[in-house]
Amino acid sequence: MSRTLTVGITGMSCASCAGRAERAIAAVPGVREASVNLAQESARVVVEGATAAQIAAALETAGYPAESRRARLKVGEMSCASCSGRVERVLAAQDGVLSATVNLASEEATVIYLPGTVTPEALAAAVTEAGYPTSPETPDAPPMENRKAEEARHLARQTAIAAALTLPVFLMEMGGHFIPGVAHAIDAGIGRQTAWAIQFVLTTLVLAWPGRQFYAIGIPALLKGAPEMNALVALGTLAAWGYSTVALFLPTLLPEGTRTVYFEAAAVIVTLILLGRWLEARAKGQTGAAIRALVSLAPKTARVERDGATVEIPTAEIRRGDTVMLRPGERVAVDGVVLSGRSFVDESMITGEPVPVAKEEGARVVGGTVNGTGALRLLATAVGADTVLSGIVRMVQEAQGAKLPIQALADRVVRWFVPGVLALAVLTVLAWLVFGPAPALTFALVAGVSVLIVACPCAMGLATPVSVMVGTGRAAELGVLFRKGDALQSLSGADVIAFDKTGTLTEGRPELTDVILAEGQDEAQVLARIAAVEADSEHPLAAALLRATGARGIAPLTAEDVEVLVGRGVKGRVAGAQVLVGNAALLEGEGIDTAALKDRAAVLSRRGRTPVFVGLDGAAVAVLGIADRPKATSAATVAALHAMGLRVAMVTGDTAATARAIAADLGIDDVVADVLPGGKVAALDALRRDGETLVFVGDGINDAPALAAADIGIAVGTGTDVAIETADVVLMSGDLSGVTRAIGISRATLRNIRQNLFWAFAYNTALIPVAAGVLWPVTGTLLSPMLAAGAMALSSVFVLSNALRLRWAGARPGDGGTGSAATINERQPA
Repeated sequence: MSRTLTVGITGMSCASCAGRAERAIAAVPGVREASVNLAQESARVVVEGATAAQIAAALETAGYPAESRRARLKVGEMSCASCSGRVERVLAAQDGVLSATVNLASEEATVIYLPGTVTPEALAAAVTEAGYPTSPETPDAPPMENRKAEEARHLARQTAIAAALTLPVFLMEMGGHFIPGVAHAIDAGIGRQTAWAIQFVLTTLVLAWPGRQFYAIGIPALLKGAPEMNALVALGTLAAWGYSTVALFLPTLLPEGTRTVYFEAAAVIVTLILLGRWLEARAKGQTGAAIRALVSLAPKTARVERDGATVEIPTAEIRRGDTVMLRPGERVAVDGVVLSGRSFVDESMITGEPVPVAKEEGARVVGGTVNGTGALRLLATAVGADTVLSGIVRMVQEAQGAKLPIQALADRVVRWFVPGVLALAVLTVLAWLVFGPAPALTFALVAGVSVLIVACPCAMGLATPVSVMVGTGRAAELGVLFRKGDALQSLSGADVIAFDKTGTLTEGRPELTDVILAEGQDEAQVLARIAAVEADSEHPLAAALLRATGARGIAPLTAEDVEVLVGRGVKGRVAGAQVLVGNAALLEGEGIDTAALKDRAAVLSRRGRTPVFVGLDGAAVAVLGIADRPKATSAATVAALHAMGLRVAMVTGDTAATARAIAADLGIDDVVADVLPGGKVAALDALRRDGETLVFVGDGINDAPALAAADIGIAVGTGTDVAIETADVVLMSGDLSGVTRAIGISRATLRNIRQNLFWAFAYNTALIPVAAGVLWPVTGTLLSPMLAAGAMALSSVFVLSNALRLRWAGARPGDGGTGSAATINERQPA
């Protein structure tokens, strides 16, 4: 059986690196599919027989080590070496485990594992299931956001050191261009040779200290015949430093007129690229804000009943079946069922509904929601990775790690880009040596180094994944979960949106919509009598009538001699009067004339209502309209979809008359009615025209085939698990404005990706020829390697900054509804 692993990867700095890492993983026997995401610095790997250790070994050989962590587990009830050996074997058999050792004396296990493939909690659960109660200790690696922050701080320190060492070099060599007399003062003071020697020392320090990362990665990659971005920087800076060193210490080896130094170029290049990486690391740290906000919803500790006492323990140690005590105002730690107590729970982070939900014995609660003023005792039914909140986080992470079809072009280009740049740099140097003016060697060096430095493939590799990360994260904040990453791209090109009716466009249950009374009748009295005879009925229409009377505050009466007449209605006696509630045939069978109300009933039928006649003591006193009313947001959603240029359709099993009436109310373009549950797939095929992309929105079990058959399936999150599992996109609440949000986020993300790709390709297309010297015959100027380094650093920062604009997508006034985002953003600012 195939399974999917997520492997963190270190040492990648550009799309070329990501491509090589991806090919290295794909070459492992038993790997069916591999997709490396540069922005997330991870790989999604589908394996059939391959192990995490084999994948880690392949990445190590390729020069991009898999990110590993160390976890310590507290293991109980081990009594001998056989026990510890069994625990060791259980741990070693888990996906993502590279090594496992168990210490019987200390009752502790140490596991090296790949984060993303397994968690300490999952490892502990596996050992516990084997018969040895186990719980995780704090892993030695900090959380992802802390690691990103530490990376940014480290790069900030390296940049500051590089800048401090580079500034004197830059002023000594270039100061004369900005401040008159600086060059003369240096020559008259310490002398040009001494100034060059100082520049040599400082530049060497820059390259060997903060800049060593480029050479530690780039040179081995170059020697392996797999050059990447670090190799380009290493070659460019070493060429400038090496040429300058020869000019300083062995000037006779160079032709007359070419003895000059470019120490400042090498130092400034390293400093500017480090600056760019620092800014890039800070921006990358912000791309995962949505995931961090979701994860933060789970409390760190909870109070649990253990051995007759209530103790506070880490949430990770709660097991299924534990009794959890929930105090007023606390967040729910795990999914569970209320054992005792009464309270109201704020579930807006899941449903988007702002009104707290009443909870009492038997009610289900979801981890991450907020308890109100009452205390509750809960039975834990889902813990750790099995909770709803963990499922949401998992969906978002999987969508963020997806590789969209639009990225295929960039991947194909990047694979050959760095080797192509190296070849172009060599050709540039040769062209200047052959055709360039004197001193040709100097011009050749400047142009060659500029080509190497300016041609950074980082922006190409980041253009798609960073936008996907931020876009799907923002969608999650708005209550829209993209279960499948490619749906993010497909949804942007939607042409037709087809809705299921019952429970999707409508509330999913009949309600009293119209009360039409005969002359002289009192509405409250009529409804009170109706409620009396319908009190014990289980018919959906009866339930609608009872809800209506209850909502109006009408006091119930007592009925006698109640008789249910199948297919016609119900009759009984209330306060001495005979009451009939049902269709026209019921009243007419009792000799009651309904002619006066039949015209009004016909109008109700044409409007999609079910007419219900009411007879009282031999006279027709009222006709009621009952219908499954559209949701409050349905009409606005349809209008918004029309404004987005989409055709809207409805697929329903209701009669054509009812379906057309609802479609007219909502402004729906196409209606397919009288559809049996098994006929929805054929109905969707009928709605497609000339290869249009069709989206289906549904919520029920009978919608699952249609959700799967549509180009994109959107499940309303308040629906069934089957529908949600089949869909590509899930709306966390029943608010249909989430459909427009999903499409809006999709379009904004794809637009953002296209902008990034255009910038990345246009940048290289424009600047590589400039760096090579194509403007020299016209302007007489060459692109300075320092300017090339600055432009290269800014290209990635631009792409990341542009992608981060998606964090505010969908936040337009009047967007309608509140996904889970409103709650998340209020309590945990991204």
